[in-house]
Amino acid sequence: MDKLAGLGRGLFGIAITAFGAQHFVCARFGQDVIPVVPWLPGNHPVLAYLVGSCLVVAGLSIQSNAKTQLAAASVAALLFAGFALLWLRLLIAAPLDLGIRTRAFETLALCAAALMLAGTTESGSSSLERVLPSGILGAIGRYIFAVSSIIFGVDHFYVLSLIASLVPAWLPFHMFWAYFTGTAFIAAGVSIATGWKARWGAGALGLMFGLWFVILHAPRILTAPRSHDPNEWSSAFIALGMCGGSWICARIFAASRAIRFVAARAA
Repeated sequence: MDKLAGLGRGLFGIAITAFGAQHFVCARFGQDVIPVVPWLPGNHPVLAYLVGSCLVVAGLSIQSNAKTQLAAASVAALLFAGFALLWLRLLIAAPLDLGIRTRAFETLALCAAALMLAGTTESGSSSLERVLPSGILGAIGRYIFAVSSIIFGVDHFYVLSLIASLVPAWLPFHMFWAYFTGTAFIAAGVSIATGWKARWGAGALGLMFGLWFVILHAPRILTAPRSHDPNEWSSAFIALGMCGGSWICARIFAASRAIRFVAARAA
């Protein structure tokens, strides 16, 4: 499980670095709205470059496992600010808009993944832990991640035809996979929230996102004209970040089980 968590940390770090790089590219070419987390207005290039720099530095830090807790907490704070300042008011104004809800909870789910990483990183008695214990960070991230997964699953059932149309042509039973992924999202979210078979639920969720990246998103971003669409790149790295976040989540339950085992042996 430690190896899986390490892989999850690395994939999450790659995704965060990619989001930062996208901020540079989109700001350079004057996108009206930068279609990457946290979807900053493109008419503020200085802010876009600043946020992009922060994301690149934090992503590289997470990948190299240097100051990981601080980097993950910084990413969580930045993504939560993006959610609170850019998406929350839109979500309140139009809670039934699937596009708004999806982007808002993608931002929030990646924020949750960063919180869980900060909560599972050993750093001794850091100043961050004196303000907010790492166990609380992990718990907050876990429940936000679970709720986001359930919402993604419910939303799948509103757009089954669209989801089925995204399944690669070489895979049979497109509508089956649309139903399956929606159900898998909900089941994984419930598992993570309740703690029942949570390691397996989070691990399987990460596998699903990883497969999406390989068989769905990677071919799309490598094929013109989609290779020039920033939204395609964003979707791909969101899937990669969610894959990493799911495996980070699985680490929380593995650590909890190890603690309970040690306590039982000592009793």
